[in-house]
Amino acid sequence: MADLRTRFIASLVFPLQERLKRHSTVADRRAMEDSQWWPAARLEALRLQRLRALLAHAGLHVPYYRELFGRLAFDPAGVASPADLQRLPFLDKPAIRAHTEALKADDARGLARFNTGGSSGTPLIFFIGSERVSRDVAAKWRATRWWGVDIGDPEIVLWGSPIELGAQDRVRLLRDRLMRTRLLPAFEMSDARVQGFIDEIRAMRPRMLFGYPSAFAHIARHAQRQGQRIDDLGIKVVFVTSERLYDHQRSLIEQTFGAPVANGYGGRDAGFIAHQCPHGSLHITAEDVIIEIVDREGRVLPAGESGEIVVTHLATRDFPFIRYRTGDVGTLAAPDDAPCGCGRTLPVLKEVQGRTTDFIVARDGTVMHGLALIYIVRDMPGVAAFRIEQESLDLTRVKVVAEAGYPADGDQRIRDGMRARLGAEVEVLVEHVPQIAAEGSGKFRYVVSKVAA
Repeated sequence: MADLRTRFIASLVFPLQERLKRHSTVADRRAMEDSQWWPAARLEALRLQRLRALLAHAGLHVPYYRELFGRLAFDPAGVASPADLQRLPFLDKPAIRAHTEALKADDARGLARFNTGGSSGTPLIFFIGSERVSRDVAAKWRATRWWGVDIGDPEIVLWGSPIELGAQDRVRLLRDRLMRTRLLPAFEMSDARVQGFIDEIRAMRPRMLFGYPSAFAHIARHAQRQGQRIDDLGIKVVFVTSERLYDHQRSLIEQTFGAPVANGYGGRDAGFIAHQCPHGSLHITAEDVIIEIVDREGRVLPAGESGEIVVTHLATRDFPFIRYRTGDVGTLAAPDDAPCGCGRTLPVLKEVQGRTTDFIVARDGTVMHGLALIYIVRDMPGVAAFRIEQESLDLTRVKVVAEAGYPADGDQRIRDGMRARLGAEVEVLVEHVPQIAAEGSGKFRYVVSKVAA
């Protein structure tokens, strides 16, 4: 049961803030809490209506799509189902970089400039309008309430994006204090900094946490090493996003914080795509998002098969994301999969396996998920941290932060294990380093491959 202050913030303070921003967040969240229970046919009709509206607006007001539709003789009015999107080419990062200005709608107002962290290469610059912001916040808010917490409940956010951290002016600090949100920087995770995070968590006693799974797992390991309890604070849920959530991270976080982990999938560019409910399903924000799964040649795969996730976001008329290649790999639930026990009719993203650069290519061309190599190092005693970097088919570099207990033959065991999977002729360099820094965004990746999967 929410306390009085939470109710005051969720029902009055936050809605007032959104109204002042001219955002439709409150109405959008209420509508989404209704539509999440709709019959599948009714939900699909809503998506088709919104898709036609997006495409019609793009054809009239977005120079890039006006030219594209004309060249292809594509008529948005003739779209009969989301499958008709296959008549259009994909939108990828190089296309956005080459046509940034042409992707802006000529009637857009108040566009905000954003960029990705560039974890897979050069940062991507793009723009977002107020409709997209409102819908994304509404989708996240809806998912928050699935877990019995609400805006206004004490929350600690462990984040690394310089966009958020750079905005911490007096107004932002005052707003966060009023909303009972505390933002902690995930850039630097030294023992002293992590201990400070634990002290702040214990002092605030938040109802929810939000951030990167790697960061919370790192905090959990530190707490366990120090014999500190943080499972007695009343935390109800740990929301994680922006990185692949590994099973060992989920177990560690849940055990140490004494709260379930709720996974989320999305990005600053593609939006909040899916959120996990308490029954374990990653429900797609179907009111706003159409997902296609495609193979290496760009052919759409049936539900149940794994491939690259392609997103069309229906609330991006100011700067359209239509058939946007995310670079992530996942699987949609198949029609014969059991429906989620929560009763929501929102479609399910069965699995998110990571980015295409999280996949490793063996010397003989076999593609495997990075987990095949991660387990070799992760299960080695005395390994405090590590990263695997596949430079080429012939060279893989393994950076290791070793501590007490690391075996004398540890390096050779790593080399042997890697070669058993990558190929006997592959050179495996094991480098011992004092620490492994997160990426510029604050995220952490166990595996990075420069070889196209």
